[in-house]
Amino acid sequence: MFSFGRPKDEGDAELWQDREIRFDCDPKLLGMRAGEVLIDSINSVEDTKGNNGERGSLAITNLRMIWQSHKVARTNLSVGYGVIQNLTIRTTQSKLRGTAQALFIMTSFNGSRFEFIFTSLVKASPRLFTTVQAVFRAYETSKLYRDLKLRGAIIKEKQLLQLPNERVFRKVDGVWNLSSDQGNLGSFFITNLRVVWHASLAENFNVSVPYVQVKEVYCRESKFGRALVIETSERSGGYLLGFRIDPADALDSIAKEITALNAASAAAPNYGVEFTVEDKPESLDALKVIRASDDVEIVAGGDDGSSSDAFAAYFADASKEADRPVTFSADLGLAVETVPEGLSLEKLWAPL
Repeated sequence: MFSFGRPKDEGDAELWQDREIRFDCDPKLLGMRAGEVLIDSINSVEDTKGNNGERGSLAITNLRMIWQSHKVARTNLSVGYGVIQNLTIRTTQSKLRGTAQALFIMTSFNGSRFEFIFTSLVKASPRLFTTVQAVFRAYETSKLYRDLKLRGAIIKEKQLLQLPNERVFRKVDGVWNLSSDQGNLGSFFITNLRVVWHASLAENFNVSVPYVQVKEVYCRESKFGRALVIETSERSGGYLLGFRIDPADALDSIAKEITALNAASAAAPNYGVEFTVEDKPESLDALKVIRASDDVEIVAGGDDGSSSDAFAAYFADASKEADRPVTFSADLGLAVETVPEGLSLEKLWAPL
């Protein structure tokens, strides 16, 4: 047997973050694994169901929700999207907010049902509801990035229906699937996200194996001759998928190529959840505005070299204690206050 499996270590452990619920776990397990991305973080959230009256923070990633108490780091929750059955918004009683709208999450894990209630302590902020619901929808519609799929609608007219950001590196014809006694002839699609095989005579007879579920790749002898074996994780069913490739001398090179792509995926996996928080508050630095200087030109000088701005005389005279005498202006046909000394009505009405 010739093994091309990637070495396993603690950082390359089987993907569990989106498939499990963990209570009060080691804070180290709350860190981001390879490919896990923090989408949003809400600082003031109450775990109303299990820790009513305790303030904490809620991290929303592309795989799970993480709640952690502000007081004790060991008081925490990790809830993977894969165990969530239903999300609703209902009224609850919070010790910190009183009657308030909260996010109710119904889950199922290891044969048990769990309910979680999260209440945002930031008034009039819908981020808790909108972000979680949108990310969960993105997770639900991207399962082919993470889950092994048998007999799916993934082939059309013998061409792979590619996922967003998926690139096909090679199509290999003459690949026998050894899952039955007689074998089935078909083709491989080797991409940056998965390996897909489909039968030549029946497109719906196929299998899609994402690299995040590949445990090991190796070659060994079978009753059909030397074969390529793709072993999947226990969470994806623990399958041993055997393939024979014609010509036989192409077997090793294809096995090495799949192994290399598998290793690249392990270093930077793509879980398919694409989401951007648009209403996330900006930092104070981003809110700063540089004040622009006014482009003002002061023009001085009249006929006698003094300022010709007649209005300035009125501003300077604004603190006078008594009004000036009223006189009749024949030019205006009105009774007006006597103009200051050195000015005339003509100067007041003259253009600047």
